[in-house]
Amino acid sequence: MRIVSYLRVSSRHQINGDGFDRQRIAITQWCATHGADHMAEFVEEGVSGTTEVINRPALTRLVSHILERGDIDAVIVEKSDRLARDLITGELLLRQFVQMGVKVIEAEGGNELTAGNNDNPTAVLVRQILAAVAQFEKSSIVSKLRSARNRRRAETGRCEGRKPYGDTPAERVAVARILELDGTPTRAIADTLNAEGVPTRSGVPWRHSTVAAILSRSRRSTETVEEDWI
Repeated sequence: MRIVSYLRVSSRHQINGDGFDRQRIAITQWCATHGADHMAEFVEEGVSGTTEVINRPALTRLVSHILERGDIDAVIVEKSDRLARDLITGELLLRQFVQMGVKVIEAEGGNELTAGNNDNPTAVLVRQILAAVAQFEKSSIVSKLRSARNRRRAETGRCEGRKPYGDTPAERVAVARILELDGTPTRAIADTLNAEGVPTRSGVPWRHSTVAAILSRSRRSTETVEEDWI
């Protein structure tokens, strides 16, 4: 059997995680067990499982590859939700592969997702139930993450985005030095920090605008503390 594999993670921060390694292990084990020839791998980075094929670059390349070769027997994914987490999207994708004469196989469970697409209503029902569960799980996760972000934002005033300068010990040292020089023109403070070799977060020289922003934020924090004591 000649197969191609499809791997996907939903968000950019997962790209450097273990998601792709886990998927590759499952696919490799399935190929070894079934003596399949793994012809090519297609990797989708940071694309939601609800996205249609036209907006998935790797999946689009996979389909083109199958059509160009004409000898691919199956597409293998780690789990069905790697292909799609949305019921309708998944069914449309499976129908497209059936029309191409290509099977879609789930490595983890060993299930052929395209089996019974025409003549076994029970198999279709089971597959659709599993897809609906995957869609429900995704919606639940999104809802829980949104609630957690809102709670965090209410408690701390921020949740996402770049952390303010001064978050690390090294940066706190730099902030302390800036506060020591407060009262001096910001350009002079920037020149002093550069002369002393105090590093910035990005490695570029200090600019007076950066110094001014740090001083402004420090003053706002001080004013908030004083108001709390009044």
